[in-house]
Amino acid sequence: MRLPILDKLDQDLMKSKKELEVDIPKALMEAAAHGDLSENAEYKSAKERQMFLESRVSQLQKRISDISSINIDRIPKDRSGLGSTLDLKDLDSGESRVFKLVFPEEVNPDEGKISLASPLGKALLGKVEGDLAELPRDGEIKEYEIVRMTTIHENTGEDEV
Repeated sequence: MRLPILDKLDQDLMKSKKELEVDIPKALMEAAAHGDLSENAEYKSAKERQMFLESRVSQLQKRISDISSINIDRIPKDRSGLGSTLDLKDLDSGESRVFKLVFPEEVNPDEGKISLASPLGKALLGKVEGDLAELPRDGEIKEYEIVRMTTIHENTGEDEV
């Protein structure tokens, strides 16, 4: 099973490499054509961008390697972990909320996608249906029941981890 986050990171890597290998050399040549490099703002800007992109490419390659080495089979099948979706019910108001535990690159609180490293993610890690979770909300602690939980092994849709 290939994780979709790897496709996104691969695209980011290809885009950064293209800019580093094609666009930056062109920009450096154009800036160098203007003459004195010691006071050439365009040249300095292109060199700074080059250094940033070299670092970004290295970072992306490491992250892709790290994620690729994750053994999905070691993620629990009976409790929440990376890739799990949890449907929660506020015990006071009855309000429902859905959270998905995702990689940091996928975090989007507006869509309920939260990192395992966040306080919310840590509070939901290892939960099963019927468990209670105390979550910070609006400056206070709210108690939620885990109404439904699906793991990465059950989540096979297109919008998965």
